[in-house]
Amino acid sequence: MELHPAPPAGHPIRGVIFDLHATLIHAGDPADWMTAALTLMQARGADPTELELPSGDQLAPWALHIWDHAREIDPRSDRDLSPHQHRAVYDQMIERTGIIPTGLADALYRTMLDQWQAYQESAGVLAALRDRGLRIGILSNIGIDPRGVLERTGLAGRYDAEVFSFEVGVVKPDAEIFRIAAERLGLAPLEVLMVGDSVEDDGGAAHIGMRTLILPRTAGPTHGLEQVLRLVG
Repeated sequence: MELHPAPPAGHPIRGVIFDLHATLIHAGDPADWMTAALTLMQARGADPTELELPSGDQLAPWALHIWDHAREIDPRSDRDLSPHQHRAVYDQMIERTGIIPTGLADALYRTMLDQWQAYQESAGVLAALRDRGLRIGILSNIGIDPRGVLERTGLAGRYDAEVFSFEVGVVKPDAEIFRIAAERLGLAPLEVLMVGDSVEDDGGAAHIGMRTLILPRTAGPTHGLEQVLRLVG
């Protein structure tokens, strides 16, 4: 693995790259997601028996942690390289649960991104960074296009560059995806702060000299992103 020395003490941060899911965006309320999926099924004319669900005790933990065990099926994150692979891994996870009917599984997948919401402080932190003259990037391991989410949540237009794994053909923690993000900002890696929620994925930025802030996943509508403003000074 290629390692780089730490940046000189006091070297200014000129750009910040954010992970998307569980960093700027959260997955929303599982109950609302289930309601949206059932509404879609009804609109499609689903048979009443298809609308009979497993118990809430069974569904709630699954909905809250839908992608937590994806690495067991897909350890290389191939799901984040194309929409086809993303759906294939999802279907395998559904099959392993043994409790989600096929019609519901499809409706849940089709309404998933509709539930994603920005953390309450996300837009304000991006605006504050821009006011300070920093360049901002979004870098996400994602197999499906999230631009609709960014538009709906008011985050579109608040950053300077975006890198999505399904478009560039490489996933975090591979060093190449961090280099691509820095290049699109017009900055050297040592001038950039990477902000994410995963040591395994986002921590890869440190190997090319990027300072890295890991904010572990939080429950609720806020995530503590104000810490980024303290770090950049």
